Amino acid sequence: MKNIFLWYPKCTTCQKAKKWLEENNIQFEERHIVENNPNKQELKEWIKKSDYEIKRFFNTSGLKYKELKLKEKLPNMSEDEKIELLASNGMLVKRPIFISDNNILVGFKEKEWEEKLK
Repeated sequence: MKNIFLWYPKCTTCQKAKKWLEENNIQFEERHIVENNPNKQELKEWIKKSDYEIKRFFNTSGLKYKELKLKEKLPNMSEDEKIELLASNGMLVKRPIFISDNNILVGFKEKEWEEKLK
């Protein structure tokens, strides 16, 4: 499997993550998170494979998240409903996401990426 880097080019955190990957010579295939949003199957797989709760996959600081009042709604939704929602709009998905054979990293925390990818 190729490493996949899901990002939104206008996002500064995504830009930092991409630069970090390049500086550390980590090969990856770029994927625009809005134009090519993760589908339900991918999300299910990544959530299962990662050590994160499903909430970590939500872009909680995004306008769409706030607009849909998801802070109040998420606790009452089933996992399937949450995945359905994430798959419906790339702007709801936390970014960047880095997927490799051994790791799923959501959001860019340099220390975490360094521990997992080097």
